[in-house]
Amino acid sequence: MMPPTGREHCQDAVRTSVLSRKWKYHWCRLAKWKFDESLWSTQKDKLYPTVKFRKIVYQLLTHHEGPITKFKLDITYLQECPRIDNFIFFLSRKDIQHLVLHLPPGKDELYRLPSSIFICSQLRHLNIHNCSMHHHPSACEGFDRLISLELCRVTISSELLGHLISHCPLLEKLVLKIAKTLNITEINAPMLRSFDFIGSISSICLKNVPLLAKVSLICENSSMEAEKFDYAKFFQSRSALEHLILNFRYSQFFADEAPTRLPYYLNRVKHLNLSHVELKESYTRSCAHCLIRSFPHLEYLKIEVLSRRLVYDEADSGIQESLELEHFSDVTFNHLREVEIISFSGTTPEMQLIKILLAKSPVLVKMYIDPGILIDTGSEILTELVNFHRASPEAEIDLEYYGKLELNRLETNVDGVV
Repeated sequence: MMPPTGREHCQDAVRTSVLSRKWKYHWCRLAKWKFDESLWSTQKDKLYPTVKFRKIVYQLLTHHEGPITKFKLDITYLQECPRIDNFIFFLSRKDIQHLVLHLPPGKDELYRLPSSIFICSQLRHLNIHNCSMHHHPSACEGFDRLISLELCRVTISSELLGHLISHCPLLEKLVLKIAKTLNITEINAPMLRSFDFIGSISSICLKNVPLLAKVSLICENSSMEAEKFDYAKFFQSRSALEHLILNFRYSQFFADEAPTRLPYYLNRVKHLNLSHVELKESYTRSCAHCLIRSFPHLEYLKIEVLSRRLVYDEADSGIQESLELEHFSDVTFNHLREVEIISFSGTTPEMQLIKILLAKSPVLVKMYIDPGILIDTGSEILTELVNFHRASPEAEIDLEYYGKLELNRLETNVDGVV
């Protein structure tokens, strides 16, 4: 009988106290491990989960031989975090390269990560959830080989975070979800290519990131007030940027009124994703239009609008429409191929935006519209969409619940039934 491998091998290793010599020889030399509830949780288990966890860790510490290159610990379901200081020190001496620690959120306080984490000199990927890092920056020498770093719901000072990032010279991917407001943290990472951030955006300063190609920014403001932050300055000199994800919730994108376009072009941006866009609100709508206009080489556009059905004054809607079209009179989206609009409800601002994109996108191939729910006026909306001028003869609209609409075919049936 062949010994098990992979996940099955881990389960047998931690569940079975009496192993054959051949099986024991294999599991004690495994280089990749994953610890989670599935390894020891059975209907027959009566021990408290933390006790079982300690017994398993003790077995590993006692019998394992050789390097451990990848280790994932997922114990978020526990009510409290067991002491794992010795275990982290053990991993630091095992040439650990990929370390994932998803710890319990804790009722009173987060688990305090030991300083031995900083002596894992071979680390290339580090992913930590739910802990605190109360160390002096001098205790952190950085990670010379680290490529990706993810810190979610981690309490850390701005000084330590900035110091840690700047001492990871090969860092390419950075994910930060910092709940508490930080002081200004400088991101000094010359090899950084991807940056995902959730928190107070005004606390982040992109100082030295010449290769940054993908950015995702989500403002998480517990005070429920819009965070005032000048995105025009934030993205200045980001010449390598290609993929941008922005969340409009709690965000005020410009210090003053939204400009017609950014004072500079970001010519390499090909993907733009905007979420929580309240198009019925004039300032938010102006911000969205400004961003769309500022990326002349845009290829993919995704907008998630707030699905709020509103009643508009018909007399004002015509004036508003002429003003919106006028703002785009000098713009052509010569590279835009796909558009995705989520939570569409058929409001006037949404229809105006679709009209503009169809009229100004000569190479558009597909526009996907997802209402989220079935719209009562769906047939009227289809008829209106057919009548919109479009610059691309190949454009196809896929309206969820109604199917794909080939505009050339439907145009011939405008007077009939769509």
